[in-house]
Amino acid sequence: MRTVWRNRDTGRSLAGMSDNYDAYDVLVVGGGAAGLSAALVLSRARRQVLVVDSGAPRNAPAAHMHGYLSRDGLPPADLLVAGRHEVIGYGGEAVTDTVAEVIRCGNGTFRVRLVSGRSVSARRLLIATGLRDELPDVAGLRERWARDVLHCPYCHGWEVRDQRLGVLANSLPETVKFAQIVRQWAADVVLFVPAGTLTEAQRSELVARAVTVVEGEVARVVVKNDQLVGVEIPDGRVITRDALFVPPRFIPNNDLLVALGCELDDSGWVVKDATGRTTVAGVWVAGNVANPRAQVITAAGDGSAAAIALNADLVDEDVRAAVNAFAQETQP
Repeated sequence: MRTVWRNRDTGRSLAGMSDNYDAYDVLVVGGGAAGLSAALVLSRARRQVLVVDSGAPRNAPAAHMHGYLSRDGLPPADLLVAGRHEVIGYGGEAVTDTVAEVIRCGNGTFRVRLVSGRSVSARRLLIATGLRDELPDVAGLRERWARDVLHCPYCHGWEVRDQRLGVLANSLPETVKFAQIVRQWAADVVLFVPAGTLTEAQRSELVARAVTVVEGEVARVVVKNDQLVGVEIPDGRVITRDALFVPPRFIPNNDLLVALGCELDDSGWVVKDATGRTTVAGVWVAGNVANPRAQVITAAGDGSAAAIALNADLVDEDVRAAVNAFAQETQP
């Protein structure tokens, strides 16, 4: 069975192209914490590994990352530079490029063309393409993202502790619980929520912990001197705030997985086992493309676990090939 996937941005086919492919054991698509961690483990296992990354990480707007043991406060870009250096040091390769097309061949391998025109083959694919954040349609919100409009109190709560904080509902059922978590870092918290959405129990819980509720729409975020200073509501009033937490909708970057035929669950996330193996033979996942809650350190752990299981899968294949070759050599 042959499956073909073409990047919507190119639409070009491998047909008629040269059969001269660079061969790898594993092609890692996505060079964030998950992909690089997997590539590091696989390279140290003496596998031939290529990491392909578009160069546009989700956390690029963030000045620092937090909660990563021994790397707390490090700029995210610095982690990726160090990670690529480590992978390359063990013989792995890393390129800034994008997958244009994938063919799943009948022999269980994959042929891949990159946007640059380079063609490679791989025995396994590890997809670590992450996710994107879908924010409410509020003027000015996107421009402040990862600066003073934040998504994760565990990532950023310490930096804005004891300030005047806001939580903007995003039509998500867990928003009230999210506001209660943010309350852990500051006494002055305002929840901006559409009118008529709170239950009496939720309202009582918010009042009990002194979380102020502002019901209705939000017009825009107010910025002065490149700093968020408040949230404007439709009647023109500005609720003073120093930082705003917004739980985004997480949208997986899973076009490649879908096109390869990987099964998705009812929420649109790829079905995988505990190690990242998908329902398509030879295709594995790690990080935020499969786990929306993964922080940087969690994504790195996902990559490491997937790499160990993936290498074991390759070893099984190597054993089968060796047994077959030995049997042929010893035939009279």
